[in-house]
Amino acid sequence: MRGRCSDSDIPLNPAHGAEDDGRPPRVGLLAGWGRFPVVVAETLARQGFQTYCIGVRGYADPVLAEVCHDFHWGSLARFGDAVRYFRRHGVTDATMAGKIHKTFMFQPWFWIRLLPDVRTVRAFAPHFLFRRKDCKDDTLLGRVVELFAADGIRFGPATDYAPELLVKQGQLTRRGPSAHEWNDIRFGWQLAKEMGRLDVGQSVAVKSQAVLAVEAIEGTDECIRRAGHLCRAGAFTVVKVAKPQQDMRFDVPTVGLGTVQTMVEAGAKVLAIEAGRTIIVEEPQVAEFADRNKLVIVAVRDAEIVAAAAETLAANPVQ
Repeated sequence: MRGRCSDSDIPLNPAHGAEDDGRPPRVGLLAGWGRFPVVVAETLARQGFQTYCIGVRGYADPVLAEVCHDFHWGSLARFGDAVRYFRRHGVTDATMAGKIHKTFMFQPWFWIRLLPDVRTVRAFAPHFLFRRKDCKDDTLLGRVVELFAADGIRFGPATDYAPELLVKQGQLTRRGPSAHEWNDIRFGWQLAKEMGRLDVGQSVAVKSQAVLAVEAIEGTDECIRRAGHLCRAGAFTVVKVAKPQQDMRFDVPTVGLGTVQTMVEAGAKVLAIEAGRTIIVEEPQVAEFADRNKLVIVAVRDAEIVAAAAETLAANPVQ
């Protein structure tokens, strides 16, 4: 039954129906911070999945215990426990949703305070203890996926289960970008793509084709707040894109009500996101809030930006 919390019973690809023995299909959910994991869990429930959820303690929303078939609080540094939980319940397909803020990695003695289990130490010692490998988002999350795969648990994109969460191309608000706002979007887009390629961050804030702030480990909201502090005049543009090498299983750019609320507080006016590769959580509420506060939200495809840049270059060739 839903809402059961425990620490202790073979799903299919999302395209499959019920399991061979007649039981509902099972899926694992590794849940971090934010509303996104809750929306994924609700979608899975509507589709008839039994969701076995590990909520990362200190990050996941407790409401997941009411939405999922079975819920278990987990630690960032006890992946052995997480693997055993999924295996105990016969979970072989899983997905992850929600943010883990990397700032914890730069607190004093964080490794010891997390009390990692043996499996976690073996997997991440090259990154955190011996410093032989980097700590980029893709590197660490890829290692998490490999760790579960070694025990037969395959992680797939959350958008395989909820493709409707990927934003469609077009204008989401009543007002669209002005000509100079489009210039800032194109300018910021190229910078954001390059930052993504380097696996630094996915968002930039710009105004008058000047960079105000670039997202790093602090996350999009803090990047927007910093831009607002530096640009007291406001009316700046935020661009958030997928990495060129984006792995859709994790760290997919996500926008929700919190993002646009932060924009209003900071004085931003325009949000440009990548169509088809950005998750927007509760889009109707986001669009309604944006319209009420006179924000602009537009979803653009990378090809549009590339084509526009080519046209500009053709019209103004470099001498």
